[in-house]
Amino acid sequence: MGADNQAKHRQASRDLSRKKAKRDTYERLLIICEGEKTEPQYLNEIKNELKLRTAHVQVFQSPLGTTPLQVVDGAEHIFLNGDLSRDIRPREFDRIFVVFDRDSHQTYFNALARVNSLNNHYLNDDEELTPFHAIPSIPCFELWLLFHFQNMQSPIQRSDVYKLIGKYLPGYEKGSKGHWQNTKENLDVATKRSMVQIGLAQPIAGVGPSTAMHDLVLHLLHLKD
Repeated sequence: MGADNQAKHRQASRDLSRKKAKRDTYERLLIICEGEKTEPQYLNEIKNELKLRTAHVQVFQSPLGTTPLQVVDGAEHIFLNGDLSRDIRPREFDRIFVVFDRDSHQTYFNALARVNSLNNHYLNDDEELTPFHAIPSIPCFELWLLFHFQNMQSPIQRSDVYKLIGKYLPGYEKGSKGHWQNTKENLDVATKRSMVQIGLAQPIAGVGPSTAMHDLVLHLLHLKD
């Protein structure tokens, strides 16, 4: 290697080291959701309370559709290609979460398998492997909200989850705001219930009720630690 090339290599290494050192203060997360409003609003309420900048955490609905596999494909697409409308550059994230429901979706199992195949498959802009995490809920995201008020171990339909939620959050509607503020006092008990239930249920087999939302919520909360 010539002297000029060696100098360029050393400069590139120094630039990369400075870039990584600057970013060590935060982890850049991309969270792609099945829902357009409910899940993004809940997660953005947490983000706003923690004063996490958009440069740290991006949360929005999948641009490629709302089936579980489309949610995963949307996350992969955004990671690889970026999104100029959101000022997102290609591969600028350190970790990816995909949030979707089991419900009656035909692509639920394909989505889980796809996330597994994407996990640590791509390098990000820091030349580091990027974890992909599935955050499935059986039957739906609202089970996570319900865990803040009561346990649920028997299989349950989405409509019945809504009815139970209505007892604790009167007038609950999908897409309405304030769910983080209205539930966060019971976060510890919800997390315990969720962790126990996900161990008893079989999310990979599509058997519930269960949700992995506690993993995502705790990860967000720990960003400020």
